[in-house]
Amino acid sequence: MDRTEIEVKLNRDRAWLLETVAALQPEDLIRGATPSEHDPSEMWSPLDHLVHLAGIERNFSAMIGRHVDGNADPVGLLRNSDGSSRTREEVMAAVHRMNEDYIRQHRGKSLAEVVALGQEARAETLALLAGLLDAQLREKVPGAPWGDGTIGTLLALHADHGRMHWHWVKEGFAQAAQP
Repeated sequence: MDRTEIEVKLNRDRAWLLETVAALQPEDLIRGATPSEHDPSEMWSPLDHLVHLAGIERNFSAMIGRHVDGNADPVGLLRNSDGSSRTREEVMAAVHRMNEDYIRQHRGKSLAEVVALGQEARAETLALLAGLLDAQLREKVPGAPWGDGTIGTLLALHADHGRMHWHWVKEGFAQAAQP
């Protein structure tokens, strides 16, 4: 994808997601929809999902920044502190724990506050995109397992990530409505 396609995708999908979530009733914004991957006794609400999206977007911007700065391990999740490789299970456990910590840090915020959190993350993404050369958008980030691993794809994935989470929220609400 080129920078124009990336920005259009990010803006179009962000607007769709915000319009969709803002159409929910206030009580549905905070109603549990999906179990946490870290602690299944905790339920994530639509607002929690929006908080998660902002956190991941910030993490991706930081990861891309580390890559551009020459860091040999920009993902930063694949190795233990002693340098040994983590198993996939260890990586996912760390990711789920990180996600849950971020959600807890921001739980209880209003829709406006959560939207602002997402705006801050998106501003970082767009500033990063603006500062990258076209050739850099095609660079692969070592260890990045998402999409084709290129910077451009990693930036554009935030749009699909939001749609995926909305799908899970809808499924969670539908399952809760089942007798």
